[in-house]
Amino acid sequence: MSQEKKDELNYHCLVFCVDGQEFAIDILKVQEIREYQPVNVTRVAHMPSYIQGLINLRGQIIPIIDLRIKLKVREVEYTPQTVVIILGLSDRIVGIVVDSVSNVELIAKNTIEPPPSVNNPAPYLIGLTTYKDQLLQIVDVEKLIDHEHWTLSDLNQET
Repeated sequence: MSQEKKDELNYHCLVFCVDGQEFAIDILKVQEIREYQPVNVTRVAHMPSYIQGLINLRGQIIPIIDLRIKLKVREVEYTPQTVVIILGLSDRIVGIVVDSVSNVELIAKNTIEPPPSVNNPAPYLIGLTTYKDQLLQIVDVEKLIDHEHWTLSDLNQET
């Protein structure tokens, strides 16, 4: 079987953890994974609480979104495993703070089930599959971090 055919049948993803829940995002969106250092984040006034602020990454201004706050995790704790995943999205580069990164996985697309059709409160959810004996939520990271009040994307246009 050719590599192209294998790519069509499989989903390459990065698996990460938020509040004990496993999530997966398209590995092609991931630029790098960095240690989270809150002291390096510059706060911005009047932004939603989940937008932690901005960092300067090799001369590029990047907004940092704490996914735990966005997903309404009960208690946000920063540990040595807390990381920032730097993502290259269609119109901007952003960082998301997560509890930990588990693995890079290759998931057979035929094992991914669509999300429940009953009033799906998570429009970013692409599907679900079993991973290490629990449900893995496969998400569209562009929809997950999108927000109607998002105004930081213009900062990336200046670099």
